[in-house]
Amino acid sequence: MRPLTVLFLCLLAATSIAAAPATAPKPAAGEPVWQARLADFGEAAYAQQVEKLMATYEAATGRKLVPGAKKKVGLKIYTDSGPGMATPLPLVKGVIAALERRGFESKNIFLVGLNALRLRMTGFLPSLSSGQTPFKDHPVYVLESNRYYDPVWFYDSPLPQRFDPIFAEKQTADSANSSTKDEDRKSFLATPLFLDADFWINLPVYTDHPTLGINGALVNATLWNASNTARFFRSPANAPAAVAEMSAIPELTQTWVFTLTSLEHYQFIGGPFFNSLYTVNEPVVWLSKDPVMMDSLMRDRINSHRKQSGFEPVDEEIRTLEFAETLGVGSTKTKNVKIIRVDE
Repeated sequence: MRPLTVLFLCLLAATSIAAAPATAPKPAAGEPVWQARLADFGEAAYAQQVEKLMATYEAATGRKLVPGAKKKVGLKIYTDSGPGMATPLPLVKGVIAALERRGFESKNIFLVGLNALRLRMTGFLPSLSSGQTPFKDHPVYVLESNRYYDPVWFYDSPLPQRFDPIFAEKQTADSANSSTKDEDRKSFLATPLFLDADFWINLPVYTDHPTLGINGALVNATLWNASNTARFFRSPANAPAAVAEMSAIPELTQTWVFTLTSLEHYQFIGGPFFNSLYTVNEPVVWLSKDPVMMDSLMRDRINSHRKQSGFEPVDEEIRTLEFAETLGVGSTKTKNVKIIRVDE
């Protein structure tokens, strides 16, 4: 394994720069994955099982998912594969309903996504034809608007950033490489999740990814939650380390309460661009504090489906999950996982 790059979470003062290496507290050994089965993929089924999962989490951890000093909660959704492979709307509605029952006002439950067009195409922003959205009472923060990055919070990577034509060409097709070399080093972090909210919930969808291996919990919380991350796809070898290091930032992990994901649809090859020929659905919802374990479980599933269809497994040289495990973000040891079924 090659050495990890240095991670700096920098706070800029008026006349100086203070930087300190970030290390995340290691999660407790054997973080469980709570599992619920859906009767169908409708709103009622999601609402019932999401409530069970969240109530079970509260009982097991002693942490109540209620308003704190900031009285706000954030939901990091995923829409970047476009329609067909986005966080299911009924899942988001179920989470919102559970949070409202716990005392959060609708206006204080906000959603965070990356791209305005894809948020609109997947139903999270109002349709241009009808002007309607099921989330009209909730703020939706579009990160590519550049309104939600703070210049005092950034991930600084001393990696060379300027490369010839790239491994993931489509992902950077709209990303002009016109920044300075100093700017190229920095990815500004979306601050609402860790500065404005009492806590936030990660709601990823799973696909394979040619550069990152698994596009899921870790990636949704890091690269799809920061600016200037196309640079890592111009240098594919550096992307796994960046994901691992960003996922270990203490401020991010301290407010990241858990990851909640539905297996209503996931894609085992050709990702992250949606291709219905290679999708699978299972009536299962998972909740866990360990994003590495969840991604590792999905890597096993994705590899199983690839094998059944005659494709090679995810490239073992992509070490995203192993790097994150080294930094104490979670565990890759799926044989040791404790899956707790909340509906038994």
